[in-house]
Amino acid sequence: MIRFPLALVVGLTLTFSAQGAVQTKKITYKDGDVECHGVLAWDDAIRGPRPGVLVVHEWWGLDDYAKKRAEQLAKLGYVAFAADMYGEGKTVKHPKDAGEMAGKVRANVDAWRKRALAALDTLKAQPQCNKDKLAAIGYCFGGSTALQLALAGTDLKAVASFHGALPAPTDAEAKQVKAAILICNGADDTFIPEKAIKAFRDALDKSGTKYEFVNYKGAKHSFTVADADKHGIEGLKYNKEADEDSWKKLEKLLAEKLDK
Repeated sequence: MIRFPLALVVGLTLTFSAQGAVQTKKITYKDGDVECHGVLAWDDAIRGPRPGVLVVHEWWGLDDYAKKRAEQLAKLGYVAFAADMYGEGKTVKHPKDAGEMAGKVRANVDAWRKRALAALDTLKAQPQCNKDKLAAIGYCFGGSTALQLALAGTDLKAVASFHGALPAPTDAEAKQVKAAILICNGADDTFIPEKAIKAFRDALDKSGTKYEFVNYKGAKHSFTVADADKHGIEGLKYNKEADEDSWKKLEKLLAEKLDK
């Protein structure tokens, strides 16, 4: 029988426990008559409420990518909730279907925000969540959704959008933003026109809203998604450097706004 020093055994045990502590569970919630199926992720090694982060999926629906990001946040010590913006856990694989699904949600901004708020309220209701320390992040369609929450004046400490379309805020919307905003954009993203970037930034500059806009040289749309190329869509491409740097910037933002 091989005998290890007690300190080594304890160290190995603690390492194993930390690595295996992230838990996930599906949560059904409602937006009006629409049943939504989200996924909560948290580290059960942490006791008591901790800051909460809403994660909003790309236009494909709540797939494994958004769930993976929620788990990454849980490993950082947050409780994360991956929202279902389409209802019934719907996901699609064809861009035509994705465009139709996202377009249907975007068509009514008030309803769009209401659907996102239903997910945020579900996160706030979880015992693991400190409802006074909240953030929202999103990718592509999800980035736009997170920004819509900010423009609605939602009580969030931080909002981050990764390769998301940028709305053109009204003066009133820009003035009611409470969250610190991080925009991570691909400089070579043909889906996000310069005109939209300018309109968004001009509105926030005029209102004095705090935000950071990062334009990654050489990065295209979906630059954070490792298998973006699989869809065969021109203009979608993973960029490792931009992905890793944008995540570091998110970690810094959350630490500054949620961990105080």
